[in-house]
Amino acid sequence: MARVAVNGIHLNVEVWPSPQGPPSPPGPWLTGPSDPSRGSDGPARLSLTVGEGGTTVEAVASALPSHVQGERIGRDTVEGLPSPAHGRGVGGEGILLLHGFTGGVSVWREHAPVLARHATVVAVDLIGHGHSDAPGDPARYSMARCVADLLAVLDHLGLARVAVLGYSMGARVALHLAAAAPDRVSALILESGSPGLAAEEERRARRDSDEALAARIERDGVERFVDYWEALPLFATQRQAPPAVQIVQRQQRLSNSATGLANSLRGMGTGAQASLWNCLCELHMPTLLIVGALDDKFGAIGRAMAAALPRARLAIVLDAGHTVHLEQPEEFDRLVTDFLHVHWSATEVAWQTTATKVALRHCCGLAE
Repeated sequence: MARVAVNGIHLNVEVWPSPQGPPSPPGPWLTGPSDPSRGSDGPARLSLTVGEGGTTVEAVASALPSHVQGERIGRDTVEGLPSPAHGRGVGGEGILLLHGFTGGVSVWREHAPVLARHATVVAVDLIGHGHSDAPGDPARYSMARCVADLLAVLDHLGLARVAVLGYSMGARVALHLAAAAPDRVSALILESGSPGLAAEEERRARRDSDEALAARIERDGVERFVDYWEALPLFATQRQAPPAVQIVQRQQRLSNSATGLANSLRGMGTGAQASLWNCLCELHMPTLLIVGALDDKFGAIGRAMAAALPRARLAIVLDAGHTVHLEQPEEFDRLVTDFLHVHWSATEVAWQTTATKVALRHCCGLAE
């Protein structure tokens, strides 16, 4: 656990490094005779293998510059390659976890070690939550400033790109992060998420509702608010979770401050945020949408989002409501890890294909 200074505030950040550590990036390798000679059937050829066990192509040895014959072409030599994003977090790739309203990094502690087997995992207490700062100015909680804070955290940690997993409010933040900085988001996993409210009338009514709830939190205090929050029909299915899990969940909620929760509603509540429904068609990163079969409202939203996003798939989890990661943790982890394996494998293939082409241009003087 560490408090990271970003844009004038401190955010609490927890990191689970991948046990395998960041390996050396697989570079294009030239294999073959260092002093090739022409045979009777024509020019000698060298094999170019991209990555360990990657794609192999051949190049005419006499066409290769002497300084690269029989040598490895490093990443500094082959310019313009995307970082390979396979499961060990090579090239500054990781997984960013974003909690929901009243949540914090602790909600991910059961799941992070599973995900960290494959890549570095980062969880953040969003502004106003957990051990992060809770400023008194609601404007500091805007979605745009929250996104800027997260980008600063990624820069601080040296993570060039991340797969972003967000739950509920965290899923809304993840969508705004992807829309604002698509080059930094390699994939999205959205659990019980929403792009916001499409109509201004709906947003205005929700802002009024959120302001009333914010005033209630400030007036009654966090404990009475949590009693109210846990009794909402949206969270009724959480009562199926083991008692120990429910206790941890309640302790997390109680750890927040009244100022932080109230201003979070005012600054980045569903009514305060801009609608992203019209932007979904522009988000081309692979996306996994997870909803509980018992959550009718977000099931409908999930189906609409799946139809609008170019590369989305929808997973509906049986015997789960709004909080799938809490109610069906093993199935949640399976869905996320399976999706990321497919995403990283596809990215690695794309990287290898690009590396092959660039390496051949470098070695053989081929035109763009």
